[in-house]
Amino acid sequence: MGAPNAVRGGSHSGNVPASALARNGLLDGLSSDYVPNSLLHNAFHLANQTDLPLNRSIAMVSANIAEMVGLPDRGELAPGKRADIVQVKMVESLPIVRKVWTKGNQVV
Repeated sequence: MGAPNAVRGGSHSGNVPASALARNGLLDGLSSDYVPNSLLHNAFHLANQTDLPLNRSIAMVSANIAEMVGLPDRGELAPGKRADIVQVKMVESLPIVRKVWTKGNQVV
């Protein structure tokens, strides 16, 4: 589903809310083509608004999506993977990117 759907609390076209699917264990991944920052926001939002553990909501925008699109070398911290990491700081319940590492090297 689209991450903006979960952040908004529903679909802009009347489809089922992503949060409802997440609550029922029916949501595997989230993507966004027009609001990319909604991916990070959504991972924390879903964990706060549902009983979904943060590691599962993060996987919905990282490991699960990487697997779905055939990128087995990324999406999680594990031996043999790229070691892409985003450090965030919560500011008034919004995750703000502080640092970014790709392939183990800090780039931001």
